[in-house]
Amino acid sequence: MKKSERLNDMIRYLNSREYFNLSDLMAKYNISKSTALRDISSLEQLGMPIFAEHGRHGRYGILKNRLLSPIIFTIDEVYALYFAMLTLESYQSTPFHLSVHKLNEKFENCLSNNQIQQIHKMKKVLQFEVNQHNNVSRFLDKILKSILTESSCKIHYLKNNEQKSYQVQFFKISARFGQWYATGIEFDTHKFKVFRCDKITFLEEELNSQFSIDELISRSLEIYQSEKSIDFEVEISAQAKDIFYKEHYPSMKIEIGNKTVVKGFYNPGEEEFIANYFMRYGHSVISVRPESLKQIIQDKVESLFNHYQKL
Repeated sequence: MKKSERLNDMIRYLNSREYFNLSDLMAKYNISKSTALRDISSLEQLGMPIFAEHGRHGRYGILKNRLLSPIIFTIDEVYALYFAMLTLESYQSTPFHLSVHKLNEKFENCLSNNQIQQIHKMKKVLQFEVNQHNNVSRFLDKILKSILTESSCKIHYLKNNEQKSYQVQFFKISARFGQWYATGIEFDTHKFKVFRCDKITFLEEELNSQFSIDELISRSLEIYQSEKSIDFEVEISAQAKDIFYKEHYPSMKIEIGNKTVVKGFYNPGEEEFIANYFMRYGHSVISVRPESLKQIIQDKVESLFNHYQKL
């Protein structure tokens, strides 16, 4: 446990006590006497009103009337914050050094007994569907730090069971279906790339950078689109717009009027990906342009049909 985490936990532990001994802290946190004394000094610097009673049975006490007022949450705020914490449970890793269990424990220490009972009831009746992943993204915190400091990274990336090296400046971290992704510009090709964070096996932050975050964000779509990109236009039924809102990509947009149309572009080599995407719309597709994309979708549907006929 880091010192900051230990001090945080110590504040909550001592708030429930009037008196304590050094031995209490040494046993609870498995620390030495000198470390316990330094921690008490740190707590005093943070404003915790600790006083010492000297003598044969010396001990420490806390002036309750000088403790900071507890944080007060309304029940709606409690529900909203608790719901937000549930979303973190779907991720094996986060860009922050935290345990959801510890976070929940700290949160409940700020609540009344009635509020705690209410969120425990809510947990029984609120079903929050998530895609659990066991994939660990070891470098999320370093990626986030590199973005904030506008520095580049040398990374090793596992792609098709082969280790590849890239020099990247990241500018975005995103999450989709329980999986973390980092977006950046690769220096050798100056191309926009999306990396699955759990497949990054090594990362070393470097001080050099070529772009500001704002510039990368504003140019990301431009960087991604190649000179040979192909525009597409797929009309769908109005009811199918929910499929688009559930999942779509930066190279796509939806226009809703007399017709509901998904427009965008794809680069050479991405035809299969785009065809697979629009197959999800099933009978909701009304028309497809260009004809070449329509043909790829037809070929994939036929291949799938043949597969099931052979079963």
